[in-house]
Parts: sequence; C-alpha cells; structure tokens
Amino acid sequence: MNRLTYWALLVLCIAVEFWGIAIGSQDVTVVGFFAGLGVAVVARLLYRADQCEGGEEA
Repeated sequence: MNRLTYWALLVLCIAVEFWGIAIGSQDVTVVGFFAGLGVAVVARLLYRADQCEGGEEA
C-alpha cells in the first residue's frame, strides 16, 4: 500500500468518525474508528510482508 492510499483511507475514516459525531450516531463513530484501525493494521502487515520477502526476518 503506497503512502497516498494509506493517508487517503485514514482521512476517510476520520471523516466518517466526525460525521458520526456531527449526526449524533455513536455507531457510525465506532465504525469509523475500527475502519481506521483496520487500515493501520493492514498497512503494517503489508510492510512486514515486504520486509520478509526482501530477506529480512521479523
């Protein structure tokens, strides 16, 4: 995942969180939070996979 995609997805998740706060829906806010957390975790896993393919061990 390149940096532009990573940051675009994180900004989208943060926007969903703020939208949930603005409309007063805690469910939307929680979904935005967990989506952002998922983006960060997947990006980290992809980074680690790239390192392992390059011959470096974790």
